[in-house]
Amino acid sequence: MAREGLGGNEPADRDTRDLPLRPDTDPISDEAESERDDEPSAVHAEPEPGKPDHPDAVPVHRLAALTRRALEGLGAAAIARLPAVRAALVPRLPRMALAFAAGLLLFTSFPAVNWWWAAVVAAALLAWVLTHPATTAAGGLGYGFLFGLAFYVPLLPWISSLVGAVPWLALATMCALFPGLFGLCAVIVRRLPGWPLWFGVLWAAQEWLKSVFPFGGFPWGSVAFGQAQGPFLPLVQLGGVALLSTAIMLVGFSATAIALEIAKWWQTGRERGGDDAKPPAVVLPGVCICLVLFAAVIVWPQVRHSGAGAGGEPTVTVAVVQGNAPRLGLEFNAQRRAVLDNHVRETLRLAEDVRAGAAPQPQFVIWPENSSDIDPLINADAAEQVARAVAAIGVPVVVGTILDVAGRGQESSAYTNTVIVWNPVTGPADRHDKEIVQPFGEYLPMPWLFKHLSGYADRAGHMVPGKSSGVVHVAGVPVGVSTCWEVIFDRAPRKAVRNGAQLLAVPSNNATFNQTMSEQQLAFAKVRAVEHDRYVVVAGTTGISAVIAPDGAELVRTDFFQPAYLDIQVRLKTKLTPATRWAPILQWVLVVAAGAVILVGIRQNGWFPRPIRLRSRPRGEAEDAGAPPGETPPDEGGDHTSPDGGDDDTPPDEGGRPDFGRHRGAT
Repeated sequence: MAREGLGGNEPADRDTRDLPLRPDTDPISDEAESERDDEPSAVHAEPEPGKPDHPDAVPVHRLAALTRRALEGLGAAAIARLPAVRAALVPRLPRMALAFAAGLLLFTSFPAVNWWWAAVVAAALLAWVLTHPATTAAGGLGYGFLFGLAFYVPLLPWISSLVGAVPWLALATMCALFPGLFGLCAVIVRRLPGWPLWFGVLWAAQEWLKSVFPFGGFPWGSVAFGQAQGPFLPLVQLGGVALLSTAIMLVGFSATAIALEIAKWWQTGRERGGDDAKPPAVVLPGVCICLVLFAAVIVWPQVRHSGAGAGGEPTVTVAVVQGNAPRLGLEFNAQRRAVLDNHVRETLRLAEDVRAGAAPQPQFVIWPENSSDIDPLINADAAEQVARAVAAIGVPVVVGTILDVAGRGQESSAYTNTVIVWNPVTGPADRHDKEIVQPFGEYLPMPWLFKHLSGYADRAGHMVPGKSSGVVHVAGVPVGVSTCWEVIFDRAPRKAVRNGAQLLAVPSNNATFNQTMSEQQLAFAKVRAVEHDRYVVVAGTTGISAVIAPDGAELVRTDFFQPAYLDIQVRLKTKLTPATRWAPILQWVLVVAAGAVILVGIRQNGWFPRPIRLRSRPRGEAEDAGAPPGETPPDEGGDHTSPDGGDDDTPPDEGGRPDFGRHRGAT
């Protein structure tokens, strides 16, 4: 940086300033120079290498000093900001605590806790946080994200048993972004009349977005899947998972609206003496709660009757074989032959019990996903073992296997996750290739990126999505197949039922996870059974295997991580429910409504840019003329207020612009 001289007008010195000085010369004074000349010059010994004063060691010491100074500066800055951080956090702590508690409560509505009512309480607490006058749009994003973390982190720990804690926490964080987006949008629309209804619509929209993005979506954690044992479950037969999730959250949001209105009415009545207080606006939230309860009561008898069955419905006896795996974990793929042998052995035991009269003769048998992880179409030994089991039981067996797309019998870069029907005489017949493959498990998206981020990326498979109707015909029965991961997506079981499936099968491989994951997946199957009015057969390599009635009741089930088989009679159903017919349309109506209400909320809050109206000038007036007398030009003083008339001096999320977003009750 250039520096100016201290002297102003000294031309005589200009000729001598640039001359080189002797090492012992100091241009201070003549006396100083004479005194210095009389003194003997000091002799400095050259520092030895390795000593601290050696030139090679100077950069190291300088670096250490700079690092120490930087750390001291950062520490001092952090300490200096502590009062500001404390002042920012303390007013928000109650809302942060409630958002966190709400997320934990929503988690407890899922297996293995199964407190279905906790979802309603969670929605009520979250609504209170988002309608608080001090919660800004940024605050809504933060509180929603905190709510999502408290929900998804304890919901998905079974992922850590496969790939460790980092991918588990990364997935939970990604999922938490969607409740955060909901919180942001909820603050935008909370001033609109009937905000509990709009909150419910927004929640349905964020669940839809999470089910399609990113990498095909991750619907795991939809509120509806936590209602497998709750009284609101019959609602899923009317409008699918989207309607059930919206209804549960709407009840909680409406309860908060009623509580806020009553509290405001009580406070206003006390201030005014209780005579002229305006009645609380509880009609709309009360109607919302009543409609949800009424719809559940109306549908419940029909669902219960469907579970009991009708006399004219045909019946079949189906068996489920759970062969088990030698051990859990990623080593499952190295146990392929052992897993196949286990399922053959358990099928032979079933055949012996049938011949002994200890078990009824099934019309067909269902094996789990990956029960033969060796391609039986190109591996003669695997085909021989499957044929041996099929011949022993004497009926078709639905086998879960992995097929080489190229069919060369060598290492291929593409496989399909396939369920194939194996007949006793003719061998392989109908097949279902899994259409919705699991990212990071069955295939690796964006390998050019994720291979450098995690050492587990190379363990992902090379599965490709297949194409099928979702239905295989087994012993003349159209069976809809949703292989493991597919059951959480609305479109997979719906497609099978629309294509004529009279029974649903969910072959799954949970050997790489734990019992918590199996319990959650079983709950999803219960929701699908009620949604489509079908019996659902769940077959797992290590469990939990079960047969579920159309009312969501478990008829039989196995324990986790043990070899077993199930043998039971079920009814074939042909009726299509309203959810099977119309749920996709309802889903899109909710999404479009959410987009529309967000636009209305933005306009209500004055966030749209306003057109600038230019003042017409008299002819001849200069264009750069100043403001008229008596007016203050913009940006040069005067009153600068926000479009809402609020004060921007208050920090965000601490009540700035008190009229923005203030709860005014439902109408």
